[in-house]
Amino acid sequence: MVKMRLVRMGDKKSPVYRIVVVDARKAATGEYIDKVGFYDPKSEPVTLDVDVEKAKDWLSKGVQPTETVKNLLVKAGALEKSDKLSPSKTKGKKKKK
Repeated sequence: MVKMRLVRMGDKKSPVYRIVVVDARKAATGEYIDKVGFYDPKSEPVTLDVDVEKAKDWLSKGVQPTETVKNLLVKAGALEKSDKLSPSKTKGKKKKK
């Protein structure tokens, strides 16, 4: 399966990320098929540079973005925000009686 995910780069305590298309079986920092964008959460204002046409092309081919990448693509305008909220990945804490 092919996914669109973030690859961490940059120095210690100053991360920058590439948005890449990669085979899901590859290592997190391994080789990738195509670079779609760039994200720098530490800069003021936050830098988000996405090739919208390339991202839409990959999404039309069936590439599955991770939750974080999906949110970034919505901000960039490459993907429309869905009305249905996706379920959270973590479970809530159980209350003691």
